Amino acid sequence: MTSHSDNRALGAFLKARRAQLTPSECGLPGTDSARRVAGLRREEVARLAAISVDYYTRLEQGRVRASTPVLATLVRALRLDDDQQRYLYELAGRTDERPRRRRPAQRVRPAMRRLLDQLTQTPALVLGKRLDVLAWNPAATALYTDFAAVPADRRNYLRLMFTDPVIRAMHVDWAHDARDAVAALRMEAAADPDDPGLARLVGELTIQDPDFRTWWAEHRVNSASYGTKHYRHHLVGDLTLDCDTWAGPDDSRQRLMVLTAEPGSPSHDALRILTSWTTEQPGTETGEGHDLVTT
Repeated sequence: MTSHSDNRALGAFLKARRAQLTPSECGLPGTDSARRVAGLRREEVARLAAISVDYYTRLEQGRVRASTPVLATLVRALRLDDDQQRYLYELAGRTDERPRRRRPAQRVRPAMRRLLDQLTQTPALVLGKRLDVLAWNPAATALYTDFAAVPADRRNYLRLMFTDPVIRAMHVDWAHDARDAVAALRMEAAADPDDPGLARLVGELTIQDPDFRTWWAEHRVNSASYGTKHYRHHLVGDLTLDCDTWAGPDDSRQRLMVLTAEPGSPSHDALRILTSWTTEQPGTETGEGHDLVTT
């Protein structure tokens, strides 16, 4: 258990570290107003870490003990190196609680892969923990992107929504869809809040995107398993697709996401045209050989 002096030492370290950083280093916009303190302001660190200014202020003042998930977000927000991370956890008295074990690889369940292979005219994805894209079919490649060309450690549905300009632009109401996806990740986070992969993803997007920072801080959750997607595809135009997800029966947290269109509708015809152009490439169309390893 940490003492008040340990909490004060942690607060002093946080204050010293934010003084060493500039807004531009952390992806924050500059301001025209004069800065009364060197480095980042408290509210800027709180924004980057997706926590309240009041909570961060109490951390710096040594009035509260930081939780492990908060420490993980502060590591990313303050851009701490390995030695600084170790020091931060030691000051917080969380050394033994810091997640160090290597997570097992996320491997697509055989039944999920069989279902995916049989959906030849329908875009479908297998999503794992943190909304990682574990597998896909040719129709999903035609609709979204060539997932095989995305590095395995970057192949995440939410990350692509925020960072891939093509996928971002195809959402007719991107803000609505992205906010729902953030809420879905919040729901996922409850299952393993100490997951270092989750901390990396949240930290990265918190720094890169102000909308993500705002929506993550809302703590909104979303467990919806169906809905409607409105896309504007650069090849076939507007698509209105029903999106349904089915969770696996085990504890793998894998879900099959399938997108369909009403038979006879313009979207159905456009989807058929789009998927007919897809050229199947053995070994890549269902993500073969691309199971993700999370640590």
